[in-house]
This record gives sequence, structure tokens and C-alpha cells, in this order.
Amino acid sequence: MKSQAEVKIIGEQYCGSYTCGLTMLGSGSMEGFEAVTESGDVTVLKRPDGLELNIENKKSTLSDATEVTTTVQNGGKEPLSMEMLTSVLLQDIKADRIHRLLSFWSAEGKHKVDTIKDLDLEHSWSGHGVRVLKFGNLGSMPVRAYFPFVAVEDSETGTFTAVMLYAPSSWQIEVLVRGDDTVSISGGIADRDFGHWTKKLMPGESYVAPKALFATGNTLEDVCDKLVKAQNPDISPADNHMGIVFNEYCTTWGNPTIDNLKKLADKIAGKGIQYLVMDSGWYGKCGEEGYWWDYRGDWRINKNRFPNGLKELTDYIRDKGMIPGIWFEFENTSQKAPSFYEEDHLVKKDGVPLTVGNVHFLDMEDQWVKDNLKENVINTLKDNNFGYIKVDYNETMGVGCDGPEGMGENLRQKVLATQSFFKEMKREIPDLVIENCSSGGHRLEPSFMELASMASFSDAHECLSLPIIAANVQRVIKPSQSQIWAVMRAKDRDERLWYSICATFLGRMGLSGDVYDLSDHQWDILDKGMDFYRKVSDIIRDGKTTVISCSADSYNEPAGSQLVIRELGNKALIVYHRFEKSNDLEKYTAEQGIDLNSYTVLEKYGEAKTDFSAEALLVERK
Repeated sequence: MKSQAEVKIIGEQYCGSYTCGLTMLGSGSMEGFEAVTESGDVTVLKRPDGLELNIENKKSTLSDATEVTTTVQNGGKEPLSMEMLTSVLLQDIKADRIHRLLSFWSAEGKHKVDTIKDLDLEHSWSGHGVRVLKFGNLGSMPVRAYFPFVAVEDSETGTFTAVMLYAPSSWQIEVLVRGDDTVSISGGIADRDFGHWTKKLMPGESYVAPKALFATGNTLEDVCDKLVKAQNPDISPADNHMGIVFNEYCTTWGNPTIDNLKKLADKIAGKGIQYLVMDSGWYGKCGEEGYWWDYRGDWRINKNRFPNGLKELTDYIRDKGMIPGIWFEFENTSQKAPSFYEEDHLVKKDGVPLTVGNVHFLDMEDQWVKDNLKENVINTLKDNNFGYIKVDYNETMGVGCDGPEGMGENLRQKVLATQSFFKEMKREIPDLVIENCSSGGHRLEPSFMELASMASFSDAHECLSLPIIAANVQRVIKPSQSQIWAVMRAKDRDERLWYSICATFLGRMGLSGDVYDLSDHQWDILDKGMDFYRKVSDIIRDGKTTVISCSADSYNEPAGSQLVIRELGNKALIVYHRFEKSNDLEKYTAEQGIDLNSYTVLEKYGEAKTDFSAEALLVERK
């Protein structure tokens, strides 16, 4: 299978068949294109006027997936303006079911499957007309409503074809049915109809569409594993062994001080925790005249909370054997920060600063902004010997902004400038561990994930849906990058502690909560959980998830059970969570046709004997 490509030029004919406004595929812009070269991975199409499409289908060196890169070049004598360009276009796929992954705040990754019939995409009686399913996201939070992913299934043969987009801003995916029983999948930047995207190409200019991945396989988990393993993140050398993170947000709730963080460092020292991360509230006048939310953008150290500066804190944490981390949200600025009023350096829409809630957006392409952030972010990291930064992003710019091109392209350039700053941080501090966070999981897409060592999987800190989200996002990001909250409370019963800790075995262990109030018995449960995590970390990092089975249909009131199996060689990690009205592991696996007797249990953690409890097994095939 090879990807094709299409482009739509403004002023040229749209496709008929009742599709204008639904899709720009099949337009008159594609008339006259002929293949001029086709060798190896590259196909070059050219029109008589010099417009050229270069499509590279390159097998990933990391998995059995294909990377697609599409480039358009104006080889003619006149300027041309694009209003649609595909990153990927797969045609003539036999399929009758469509799989998507939904996503909202603290509800990331819910699996949705529809049949072609349910979506009314069956071809017409005469073959005339085109059926179109078009979905995607608008704004600078690319994982909102949906992940940039789709899989189609032929239930008769049990084959799957899946696509994932590198989509840091607005994107779209289309599934089309024409006059037969096959479908086409296209995806890329949200077009002019969907995302107000246009881009002018002067003679001699070229434009590279965002990269895409596709894979085929025999199960949904199989194709997802291939797509995820094809991602190639820039992991910090310091973060090469699945270290445990403690983030103090659910301890201080945005009110860190030198005293409470020293107290915390004292309590967790010697536990084998690699990172102690200070979250929001260390800056501006937080706690004096407002909440941490109000002072984003004011990166002056809060001297009431840290009278001797931040170096006192980082020295203390490093003396305790841990790497200190710090939280920033450097793209946005709130009303109590001076930068909120720097209108010349803010993103604008309709000629005025774009305001969403109480947030303005710094123009990341602006040199003043770049210089300001180098001083306030990079130099703060360097001067205070931080080894970890949590980069948060808590609002979206929406459909687009002012600039030289269409609103969608202007938006994309702002986000690409943010990604350039991520790279600048790593150039300045090569060992820096970057955590990709956007109100939890709003940036869990490949181009951001490849810039970070890990990511916040969600803001579902203490929700019952914690393990469900943790399992679902395995389909789109590496578990080794997926930092999952386990918040410890003194009031927690053993079952609740197991429930939280076992969820972290679905990714990276991230701890928080009132650990200095835990009893010795509770600490014993946590210590054993950390020991078990270390023993299975190679399976989490390098394994393949073969089973994600969840009978719960609600994130808020989950009922039933969830089973996740991840395999590496002849060993496997089995993680089982029970919700309301649930059965034990043996009965649930029997119902799913999974034979537990084919494994030898090497080690077990937790107990799943009641509703809302959990257990994890390290097993070996007999």
C-alpha cells in the first residue's frame, strides 16, 4: 500500500457529486497531473503549469509502519494559493467499521467504533454521489474532541488499516465512500472549509505537509503498536530508565513553598524516586493577591515563598538524591502578569489581542518574546540547576489568528515557533527532561511527543477513570512516555491504593499527594508498588500491548472491569482493575476467552477481591 496526495488550488474547480463544503478531494486541481518519476520510496507528479507533488512513502526503521511526507512545489511562473493539501491519502481499502479515539479534558482516548452503515456511508444505489465522514480539531490544543488517528476494519477478513497524523495545530481526517464497497482515508492540515487554511506559493517555492504514519495489521492493538513504535522521541540521557516522578501539585494545590517542599523532599528521599517536580505557584504574587492561575506569565520568583531564591530548593533536592523539576506555562499570560499588556508581542485576531477566558497568547514568532523566554525560562533552568521542566498549556487559540497567510496557516506557524523553543531548550540544556503537558493530555500527538521525554497522560488526578484513560492512551503514545498520576491520601484504604498504583503500571509512575501523612502500612504498600514497577519497567518500555479489554462505558461511573496485557518475549504484564458490579480476574478472563493457566505467575502486586480494587501480575508463558 502506498499513499497518494492531492492539492486544491484556489480558483480551480471543486468536485461535484454534492460534496462542495464537505471535501476538497477530487477537485479540478488534480487534472493534468502525471507521474514524471517513480523510484523507490518517491513518486513525483507534475502538471503542465509546473505544479509538482512529491510523495515519499518510507518504511519506518522503528516498526512495521510507513512514514509519508508530501511536498508541493510551484514550478510555474505565477503565484498559486492552496486551500487544501493532504499529508496522507490511502485509497481502495475494503472496510466496514471505523475506529476513532475521542478526547476531552480528563477524558482522553475513549474508543469509538461505528459501522459504515451506522454512519450512513453506504454507497448509493447508482454509485453516484460521495459519502464523507470528516472530523478533526481546530486550535492549538490538537487533542481535543479527537486524537489525530483513525483505523478502518474489514470485519470479514479481520484486517485493519490505521493512520496517525503529526498534527500540532488544526487537522482533519476524512473517510470517503464512492461507488463501491471500498473507502479512502485522507488527512492533514485542516483545509479552508474546515480550518480557514490557505497558503500562497510563489514561483519556485515549496511547502512540506506535516508527516503522517500508516500501518496495517490484524487487530486494533496491532496497528496502534506499529504507529506508536514508529514515533522517535528525543529522550533525555537522564531519563533512560523509566524513573519515577513525584509532582507536588496534588500535595500543595498550587501553593509550593521552600518549607513544604523541603518537608516533602525529606519524606521521599531514599525511596528511589528520580524526580521531584515543583508545580505551579512559585512565581509572581501567588498566594498574596491571587491564585497561581492569575499570574501565569510573571516569572519573577515569589520571594514570600522562596525568600532565598530557587537555588536553595534545587540544592536541597539534589542533596537528597533527586533531580529537581519546575513548572512553566510560557506561551500564555494572565491578567496579573505584566506581559498580558504587551500588545505588540501578543497573538492577534481581527487586529486586537486574542483573548480566551483570562488569557492572552504570546507571539512565539516575535523576537522580543523569544528573548524574554530565554531569560525567564532557559536561564532560570540553568541558573538554578533544574534538570526537568513541565511545560503546561491551558488554553487554545481556536480557529486561527492574524498573519500573512490564512488563519489556519498563521496558527500553525505560531505553534511551530513553540516547538522551536522546545528544541532551543534542549540545545541549551542537553540533559533536560521535558514533560509535555496541556491541561493534561491536549497535546498527546506525535510531533509534540517527539520533543519530550514524557507527557502528562491526563489531568485525571484522583478520578475513577484513571486506569481507563491510562489504558486508552497506550494506543497513541508510548507507555514509556505516559506519566500517570497516583495520588496518595492518608484516608485511602488498601484497595484504593492498589487501584491508583496499578494504573501507573500502564505507563510512567507519577506520584503525588500527602505522603508525609501515610501510615507505615500505607508506605509499605507504596514501596512494594514502586519495587514492582521497577521489575516490569522493561515490559512497559519495550513490550507490545496485545489486550485492552474494558467493559465500562462511563468514565464517571465505570462498571465492570478492565484487563490490559502487555507482552515482551515470553513474559507479560497483566493489569486488572475492577469497577462497580465487577467479577474477579479468573471469571473475567474466562469470559474473554483468555487462558490464565497458560502463564506462570512470577510476582503479584495488589489484590482485586472487591469492586474498585486492582492487581498486577508479572507472568511467564509456560
